[in-house]
Amino acid sequence: MKNKILFLILAAFTAVSLAGCGSSSKSENTNNNDLVVSGDGFEVSITDSEDDAINNGEINITVQNNEPVNVALIKGPTAIGAVSLMKDSDDGKTEGNYKFILETAPDNVISKIISGEVDIAAVPSNSAAAIYNKTNGGVSVAAINTFGNLYILENGNTINSIEDLSQKTITSTGQGAVPEYVLNYVLNESKTQNVSINFMQTHPELATALASGEVDIALLPEPFVDVAMAKNPNLRVAIDIAQFYDNYSGIDKGDKPNTLPMGCIIVKNDFAQNNKEKLDLFIKEYKKSIDFVNNNTEQSAQYTSEYGIIENKEIAQKAIPKCSIYYVDGDDMKTTLESFFKIMYAANPKSIGGKMPENDFYYNS
Repeated sequence: MKNKILFLILAAFTAVSLAGCGSSSKSENTNNNDLVVSGDGFEVSITDSEDDAINNGEINITVQNNEPVNVALIKGPTAIGAVSLMKDSDDGKTEGNYKFILETAPDNVISKIISGEVDIAAVPSNSAAAIYNKTNGGVSVAAINTFGNLYILENGNTINSIEDLSQKTITSTGQGAVPEYVLNYVLNESKTQNVSINFMQTHPELATALASGEVDIALLPEPFVDVAMAKNPNLRVAIDIAQFYDNYSGIDKGDKPNTLPMGCIIVKNDFAQNNKEKLDLFIKEYKKSIDFVNNNTEQSAQYTSEYGIIENKEIAQKAIPKCSIYYVDGDDMKTTLESFFKIMYAANPKSIGGKMPENDFYYNS
């Protein structure tokens, strides 16, 4: 029977392959007498069992898309949360098929999700809303993955309150992203004036400049706070920006580290609509990875070093518990992000792309 319908299977596979610009294929009989025809990114299988014969002689045909899910992450807390998943993927232990891309600058990740080069990306939370508005609802947010871990570091001992930042120059990363807008929000709410803000493109660049003395005061997230302090023991953490954000936001943080959603996972809507099972599987495995990282610091630090996120394992191990890597999805995600977006919109509408996202922005598996 299989020989009679093999050409149908190959025809189906060829149609799928042509849609993907061509692939090679092969066929084989498995131990359970099933026939599998496979090729680049696709697998077509038929089942010819006794049950099939009983069921009016029907044969089950399955076409499975095995193309990898392309995921872009920023080298920082969002990537650290995925190190267990990346390791399992490299070792062939994941249920899903993934290709991870690590970038040092958020803009590179944002451009990849907008262009369609990747299916899923970790981006700053305000950037997620801005991308949604820029693409006319072309992306959805699947989960929050990190919370507030922004700190003012000083090479000295002159800053002990927000007000002490007056007349000072702060160097930061994240221009047009969460760090810039949250810092401005906290400065405005505290009525701290005459503060100059300069920007560098990447966290590693700023950590190096701070440690070398090129920069005296900086706004940095973990784990780069510990990276800088390991290079220069005279540096000190002067202000926890997330704590001040909590004080001014008036939002109940519940069991979350704080009320400041720093980063989130977004997905292209065309991918989500056509690959719901793949997306839901990624979300499940990504959440599992975050749980692993938070409960296995030493091993996670090793992976973090192996993937070049933080090369020094000891620094990574010290920093991970302070990175506020925390997974939130569903209704809690929506409530948390909406509160954040309202604050950002009131401070500067451009921070989230000019308007609040609609309900379809929030993915619900």
